[in-house]
Amino acid sequence: MHELSIAQIREKLEQAHSLSDGERNNLDQDSRIGVRHLLESWDKKQARYQGMIRKFREMNRFEDEWHLKGARQLAGIDEAGRGPLAGPVVAASVILEPDSVIPGINDSKQLSAVKRDYYFDRINESAVAFGIGVVSAAEIDAINIYEAAKKAMMLAVAQMAVKPDHLLIDAMKLPIQITQTSLIKGDARSNSIAAASILAKVTRDRLMNKLDQIYPGYGFADNKGYGTRTHLLAIRRLGPCPEHRMTFAPLKS
Repeated sequence: MHELSIAQIREKLEQAHSLSDGERNNLDQDSRIGVRHLLESWDKKQARYQGMIRKFREMNRFEDEWHLKGARQLAGIDEAGRGPLAGPVVAASVILEPDSVIPGINDSKQLSAVKRDYYFDRINESAVAFGIGVVSAAEIDAINIYEAAKKAMMLAVAQMAVKPDHLLIDAMKLPIQITQTSLIKGDARSNSIAAASILAKVTRDRLMNKLDQIYPGYGFADNKGYGTRTHLLAIRRLGPCPEHRMTFAPLKS
């Protein structure tokens, strides 16, 4: 690469996940300080990338175990929105391609909004099938949040174009005729559940952005329905709207 400019080398390294022995030797022997800095940055980036690959492999152990047992359509399930004072609870069910690798996938709560949007698209590209279940605030009040989350999960499974033959679920058991494994903190232990948590979270956030336009003044686009100080002040000023969960404190009082 010694005949390339520093800008050209930067562009090449930004697109590369590996270097041939010849390319590496050329860069190591390049005396330009800018090239050395680029190579150091690239090495650090690759170390982080390989760490994400290792974590993905580690988080695939439940999937690998059930694939060996014969499960071919293995779905991860998770929900978003149990705690907010307003808006629906949303669940997602997703079957990832068995050989897919999505480095950096994680519990949606551990990712920034920008990264969640990025992984939302990657998961859609890598999914055999997925489904989304939405249960409204009114129904949450009618049947309680635990039952509403369970219903949202069952709706998500029912929406899938491919029927799962085993479910990996984050801390829940569903009353349906599909074998299932409930995992405490599953969104941090299973890639399939982590993928479902991202689909559910992004879908719900986008729904809350729309509700912000329908019910302005509560800040739903920013607080996503959670009981922030500004949200609570808005409720005192405006009163509750149809999207508020009236069985949740402090609304119920």
